[in-house]
Amino acid sequence: MNTYSAKFDTSKVQEYKALFEKENATFCAPQYMYFQARGEGFSASFYQSGKFVIQGKNTDKIISKYFGENPPQKDSALNVPYPHIGIDESGKGDFFGPLVIAGAHLTQENAQKLEKAGVCDSKKLSDKKILELEKTIKSTAAFEVVTVNPKKYNELYNSFKNLNRLLAWGHATVLENLLKKTDAKIAISDQFAANENVILSALKEKGKTIKLIQQTKAESDIAVAAASILARAEFVRRISSLSYDYEINFKKGCNDEVLKQAKQIAQKFGKEELKNIAKTHFKTYESV
Repeated sequence: MNTYSAKFDTSKVQEYKALFEKENATFCAPQYMYFQARGEGFSASFYQSGKFVIQGKNTDKIISKYFGENPPQKDSALNVPYPHIGIDESGKGDFFGPLVIAGAHLTQENAQKLEKAGVCDSKKLSDKKILELEKTIKSTAAFEVVTVNPKKYNELYNSFKNLNRLLAWGHATVLENLLKKTDAKIAISDQFAANENVILSALKEKGKTIKLIQQTKAESDIAVAAASILARAEFVRRISSLSYDYEINFKKGCNDEVLKQAKQIAQKFGKEELKNIAKTHFKTYESV
């Protein structure tokens, strides 16, 4: 059965629906979808995550008829066969809180289940939704989460002298640990460094046997998206815990509000205390 999967502009949902009305399709609206259309030799599913999937013997005919020479760009990550591991991190751009790296190992069946549940790039989701989806992912997939608290993060950064090398160490650690739980042969990671060897050089003997795919916007892959949600969920919990301990509602990211809070912490507890709750190589630390 032919299958075409791609990203689409969610602002044009009604335009897409009108195309399938011309094909006398029948419509329904399953959970997590804008709509699903079924017609002669095809079914088209439009997900709220921004993906659409067209299947059936007439898939090529539909694509050619309505999208011509310029169909919506296919997501290359979707061409990677399952099962595979997805890896992503959270907290890299946040002054306060830890760095969290997570990995998820998915089969084709599990990937489809999670996509229907609404799993997508965590940057598109609210904290509440992320925490909800975390439970679904953990009950569905083999996973690994490595949390580097600020104090340890600062020690590692001083040792590596380079953020990309620190990230590579974290990604490699997650991958090595997941390979102890699974027999995966492929892993996908976001390409955070110009030199693709930065992760490969950090892998140990077992990790060097796997095919590692590094690409920009890797979160379009469901396994990587699941990993991004696991990482962000843990980051959100850690920030919440810090907020409780210090009686300050810590801001995420790195902006003027964050700098203001950092100065308050330094005045109340001393500048050295920032080493336990923040990433000291940020310019914000020097500004304090």
